[in-house]
Amino acid sequence: TDLSSSSSFFLISLYAMAGSDKRVTYRRRCSYNTKSNKTKVVKTPGGKLTVHYRTKNASGPKCGDCGTVLPGIPHLRPKEYSRLSKNQKTVSRAYGGSRCGGCVRERILRAFLVEEQREAKNSALAAAREEAKQQAKATKPTAAPKGKGKGRK
Repeated sequence: TDLSSSSSFFLISLYAMAGSDKRVTYRRRCSYNTKSNKTKVVKTPGGKLTVHYRTKNASGPKCGDCGTVLPGIPHLRPKEYSRLSKNQKTVSRAYGGSRCGGCVRERILRAFLVEEQREAKNSALAAAREEAKQQAKATKPTAAPKGKGKGRK
């Protein structure tokens, strides 16, 4: 019995030396496992377990109309965009860095078609007005004799 108790003590001490306890403590103030507080456990050269904080993955800018990811602009966290120059944050085109090329093409086409429609409507109204004037001249009524009527004074 004395031998079995000493061997179990040996196994327990081996288990403790193997580093079964992988618990670490946070190094910042937030003590909850939230999306912004993700960590990675790292073993230092001295054998100590410490915590490295992970950064969130950047999704990159998206088109404001259709929601597709904008090509030509790097995927960074918002703070990192402040460190970039302007030509790295945009595309040299109208609405570059805000809308994708297909949506810009649609906007230009829509503006052109609306303008065309407005011009067609105005020309149709002008033609109808001219036609009404021509008909009014053709069927000009004879002048009525002047007299006292019930008009306003």
